[in-house]
Amino acid sequence: MNSSAVVVGPDNLVTLHYRIATKALGDLVSTFATHPATLQLGQGELAPALERCLIGLVPGVRRVFELERGAAFGEHRPERVMDLPRTAFPDEVVVAPDMVLELPLPGGGGQHGRVRSLTESTVTVDFNHPLAGLPVCFEVEILGIL
Repeated sequence: MNSSAVVVGPDNLVTLHYRIATKALGDLVSTFATHPATLQLGQGELAPALERCLIGLVPGVRRVFELERGAAFGEHRPERVMDLPRTAFPDEVVVAPDMVLELPLPGGGGQHGRVRSLTESTVTVDFNHPLAGLPVCFEVEILGIL
C-alpha cells in the first residue's frame, strides 16, 4: 500500500458497497446490485463493530469480514425479551407476531422491539437487535473517502 494513500479513518464520510448476511438468513442488506451507500462514520449509521472493519481500508479494496457470534450486534440477552400487558398498546394498534414496534421511553424517544408472541392478556416483545447473537458476514468495497 502506498503510504500517501487516503485510508478510512474513524470520522470519515465513506462511499462504499456493502453486504450484511448470516448463514441462517442469507443476505439481509446488499448495495452491490444497486447504488452505493455513503455513510458518516462515528455517527451511528453503521454498527460500531462494522465501522471498525472499515478503518485502514483504501479506495478500491474489496474485503469480506466474518464476525463471530455476537461480535457485530451483541449477544442475545434474555432480559431484553419482555411480556407487556396488551393494555400498554393503543386500541388502534393491531399487534401481530413478527411486527416491529417502537415503544415510547420515559423522558422521550423510543425503543424498537419485535413482537414474538401474543396471548389474550400479554404481548411478548424482543428488544434485542434482530441479529444479536448471530455470526455475521460483512462484505465491503470502498469506493471513496471524504
